[in-house]
Amino acid sequence: MQISLEQLAKRFQKDWIFKNLDFKFPENTFHAIVGGNGSGKSTLLKLLSGIELPSKGKIIYSSEGNKIPAESFYRKMTFAAPYQELIEEFSLEEIIAFHFSVREIETGYDIKTLPELWNLKGNEKKLLSNFSSGMKQRVRLGLAFYTKKSCLLLDEPTVNLDKAGVKWYHDQLEQFKKDTLVIMASNEPEEYRSCDAVLEINHFK
Repeated sequence: MQISLEQLAKRFQKDWIFKNLDFKFPENTFHAIVGGNGSGKSTLLKLLSGIELPSKGKIIYSSEGNKIPAESFYRKMTFAAPYQELIEEFSLEEIIAFHFSVREIETGYDIKTLPELWNLKGNEKKLLSNFSSGMKQRVRLGLAFYTKKSCLLLDEPTVNLDKAGVKWYHDQLEQFKKDTLVIMASNEPEEYRSCDAVLEINHFK
């Protein structure tokens, strides 16, 4: 999976968040989008995911030289962010079953083993509404990591995670970034310490 940006721009009301953004995310690389609070990191990630649309410019998705229609990209990517809503009326085992009824799990894994792999064993019957913020973040990340994908989009992945959770995150990232395009929005250098390149969003104001 490769993503190319051509003169990409996003405006909020009368103000440009960023503009004239030309950049290429090559396949199987790990890129970090960095910048101060309110600089547009999360906005760019949402544009890449298709959650929002650009004001100007193009986003071109391709794989092995073949263009992928923007409306089909969601089948090839996963996304995790602390503001991402979960169905809190579901238990852990219910949200796992629901998610993997529409998306394919990574090769070699079974949904029954996921709670233990996410350090959530013993909470299978517990409603997500009763999970701590850190437990919910592990669910978001776990669903993103263990879904079969070509592109992984992460927004501030260690928010709400304790020390053990941060270690778990790094272990998962190292495991699943292979053969995957990883793009992360972050203000924390520790989150993207193993990245291949950095995109400074403030350069495109």
